[in-house]
Amino acid sequence: MESLTFDSEDLDVTEDFLSHAYARMRITSGTPGATRAHVRRTGVSSMSVDELTLGFDMAYSVTPLGRICLCVMHEGTVRDHRFQGVEDNFGPGDVVLFAPPDLPYSGRIRDARYNITMLDPDLLSQVATGPDDAKPVRLTGHRPRSAAAAHQLRRTIAHLRDTVLADPEIADQPLIASTAAQHLAASVLAAFPNTALDEPSRADRHDTHPALLRRALAYIDDHADQPVTVADIAGAAHVTVRALQYAFRRHLDTTPLTHLRRVRLAHAHHDLVSADPGGGLTVTEVASRWGFHHPGRFASLYRDTYHRAPHRTLSDG
Repeated sequence: MESLTFDSEDLDVTEDFLSHAYARMRITSGTPGATRAHVRRTGVSSMSVDELTLGFDMAYSVTPLGRICLCVMHEGTVRDHRFQGVEDNFGPGDVVLFAPPDLPYSGRIRDARYNITMLDPDLLSQVATGPDDAKPVRLTGHRPRSAAAAHQLRRTIAHLRDTVLADPEIADQPLIASTAAQHLAASVLAAFPNTALDEPSRADRHDTHPALLRRALAYIDDHADQPVTVADIAGAAHVTVRALQYAFRRHLDTTPLTHLRRVRLAHAHHDLVSADPGGGLTVTEVASRWGFHHPGRFASLYRDTYHRAPHRTLSDG
């Protein structure tokens, strides 16, 4: 897990820090005598969430980040934000893509408190495309499709920051980190216009024979204790992700990741049933072992499936 905290009133020091933490940039202050900047980051290798407070009017010019960079405004404004083909202003409550990973951008930010979430662009492809797709998935708009989509993405980011990344013991578990990263990538794709095709092609529909499902289900069963992406499952089944999703929806009325979650839940149930009630094992430890990073949501899902609370299963042995 990665974490850092930065606090300075020296503009040159702040510029150097931001250039190392994000991408090479130039900044200037439009507020004489006030240049206080504070940054707090938590993250893992594929994603990070930063909270920033700038107590001055700062102009910025930034080289390409190489990562997807989302901004959630809490207070203050961003004015005259520009990248190729776009010029916009942002205020409290807005959720925006600062720029595509390969483009520079510039603008001015005024007395602002905001959140920056960065993720590896490959995560979008892992969630939305398969091994036979030649082009990576790209976001095609810098604002979410709707207010509802923006609200849901804000909730996802807050959950990652406050639940997953807030506890190093949780964030450092590969299965949890992988699951959380996929959840973030799926939420970004749900929120922003993008190049991923939602509907399967005619060829994808022809790939829904039972052998596909058998290969996919066997792969899930054999790898439930490991970080698994939809693209991994599709690769094991020798089809595209769209074909895989279509097959699961058509024959099982579910999605590959929902089925994977059910398999992991079944393993967690087995561990709870098999545990020695006096052995010191906790429900939270079992949930984390199988990729469930939110104890409350795990308990709710467990009750819906097994009609009892997980701690009752553990205590009954």
